[in-house]
Amino acid sequence: MKSRTPKILHTLGGVSMIGHALSTARALDPQQLVAVVRHQRAKVAEHITDHDAAVLLADQDEVPGTGRAVECGLEALAEAGSPATSGTVVVTYGDVPLLSADLLGQLVTEHESQANAVTVLTTQLDDAAGYGRILREGDQVVGIVEQKDATEEQLAITEINSGIYAFDAATLTEALAAVSTDNAQGEKYLTDVLGLARSQGRRVSALVTEDRWQVEGANDRVQLQGLAAELNRRTVTAHMRAGTTVVDPASTWIDTGVTLEEDTTVFPGTQLHGATHVARDGRVGPDTTLTDVTVGEGAQVIRTHGSGAHIGAGAVVGPYTYLRPGTQLGEDGRIGAFYETKNVTIGRGSKLSHLGYAGDATIGESTNIGCGNITANYDGEAKHRTVIGSHVRTSSNTVFVAPVEVGDGAYTGAGAVVRKDVPPGALGLSVAPQRNAQGWVESKRPGSAAAKAAAKAAAQAKQRGDAPETDQQQ
Repeated sequence: MKSRTPKILHTLGGVSMIGHALSTARALDPQQLVAVVRHQRAKVAEHITDHDAAVLLADQDEVPGTGRAVECGLEALAEAGSPATSGTVVVTYGDVPLLSADLLGQLVTEHESQANAVTVLTTQLDDAAGYGRILREGDQVVGIVEQKDATEEQLAITEINSGIYAFDAATLTEALAAVSTDNAQGEKYLTDVLGLARSQGRRVSALVTEDRWQVEGANDRVQLQGLAAELNRRTVTAHMRAGTTVVDPASTWIDTGVTLEEDTTVFPGTQLHGATHVARDGRVGPDTTLTDVTVGEGAQVIRTHGSGAHIGAGAVVGPYTYLRPGTQLGEDGRIGAFYETKNVTIGRGSKLSHLGYAGDATIGESTNIGCGNITANYDGEAKHRTVIGSHVRTSSNTVFVAPVEVGDGAYTGAGAVVRKDVPPGALGLSVAPQRNAQGWVESKRPGSAAAKAAAKAAAQAKQRGDAPETDQQQ
């Protein structure tokens, strides 16, 4: 991956590769779920535990190979007092993120119904380079040969080993003890278990899937992006089949943790991440990115970037709005163009229509916040809260210097700087006389276009008999 991040911690659909693998394995409801770790152990182990605290961690030692990895997992089970002496052991990989619980369940069913010693999940590839090839005799598997150990004839085989298996526990434990590292790579191959089982007269079979994506791994960012695109295609398709209109699936990205109710609409250029939820009749986009945002029934979110916010039913947000965490917009409310909000609660039917900032504030119901209003919540050392009541009307360019409170039904005048509380029903003003410096342009900008326009206007006024204002008139 050319990254400081371990490969299996890279994400697609909002979840790490190992997260996808663990969720699929957990869906089988296993008695024990073991993760064998080695590379960048501390980071990987912490991530696994955060994802699923019940996972048993096992450390692979210096002996290389998938066979040794599984052996270490079995040893960890024995040390934990849950030895795998009977039943089925399923082996999957942390870098195969599209494997589904349904397919893994089919593998277990096939394995147990046929009383197999080993059942391997396989698929057919036109280009099988790099994969182990399946060796067959009729409907049974007689072995798997790795790419570096294969003959020219074996390299022509197109059925490949996914590396995903169901084993009889007793057979697996016994066979691993006999597997050596005498091969081209000097590794303890898990694939050698199949040949040992066959030599004992045990049945080895394969479940073939036509869906190659479910067994595809990712070894670099190119392969990861291909898997991510396919996962997104499946996710978007599933939402459309469940009742969401996605206007342009090609430009829409939806994480696996997103939920969309029926009759929702997603417009082009939209990205929905995390635990975002859109209720019935909600409309999101175009050109919108939401992370962990709840959109209420019938609400509209247009050209907006938001995270950690709640948008009430029937509310309208955007365009060009920035919702930061803690934004709570009530039903039928509005946050309009070029507005930023953070840690603010906005009551039902209130409107913050354009060009402003509301942070660390509480706003009541049916209040209208005028153009260019801001809450000055930071004094250089600490944040303070602004409280604005219900049915308040604030004029353009009002600044609320927190902490301050504006009572129900109050008004503010244009350009007001509110430094102290405004009682209910009062008008808050910042009164300063306007002074006009007569002749300033002619004096300071002689010969300019403005000076010429002013001279022309003065001549016209003189012809009309209009008296010019003095510098003291308001």
